[in-house]
Amino acid sequence: MSTPTAITLDLERRARIGIEEAVLCAGKTPAQLADILARAEEAERSLLLTRLDAAQRDALPAALAERIDYEALSRTGIFGTVAAPAGEARVAIVSAGTSDQPVCREAARTLAYHGHASAEIGDVGVAGLWRLMNRIDEIRAYPVVIVVAGMDAALPSVVGGLVPGMVIAVPTSTGYGVASGGSAAMMAMLASCAPGVAVVNIDNGYGAACAALRALPLLARED
Repeated sequence: MSTPTAITLDLERRARIGIEEAVLCAGKTPAQLADILARAEEAERSLLLTRLDAAQRDALPAALAERIDYEALSRTGIFGTVAAPAGEARVAIVSAGTSDQPVCREAARTLAYHGHASAEIGDVGVAGLWRLMNRIDEIRAYPVVIVVAGMDAALPSVVGGLVPGMVIAVPTSTGYGVASGGSAAMMAMLASCAPGVAVVNIDNGYGAACAALRALPLLARED
């Protein structure tokens, strides 16, 4: 009989790299999650939970479940108490359509967990280019812009050619047929002719937020 893998929380990650450990809940049993949360509670630490399904949360002991600030749209949970974001937003999260909102919210919640506000600018996909152009001056004001898009994923290239700040592109699995669950969007972003656009994995709002979190301290030094 095999021995269960020991759980070891990385409580010093923020001190090392400025970003807290997040717990990927997909594939974990309620018992494993309960063990992780109990360890965090014992250490008096908060935790960011990603890809947390409502069924997983509901299967947790009530004393742990009630300490989770859960958002179903992004499937994220914040365990424990964290301070509300302070100061003006320095990150814009721009999305092509409402189908991309779960990924946008994952990015926004990750930033908020780390104390950073963000501005969400939605439904500005290039199928109606005027929608983007009506808000491009607003978008240009942010030093970091996360751009979330599926299907042909043209939006990050267009934004990358119009804004001076850091552009982080997130392909989503939105789309039909040859969109191939986000593969077409990812390839389009990687092949972007807009210089300097960074690309994270499909549906990875968490990863995009972490890229922004790595950039923000550098920008603060320039201020």
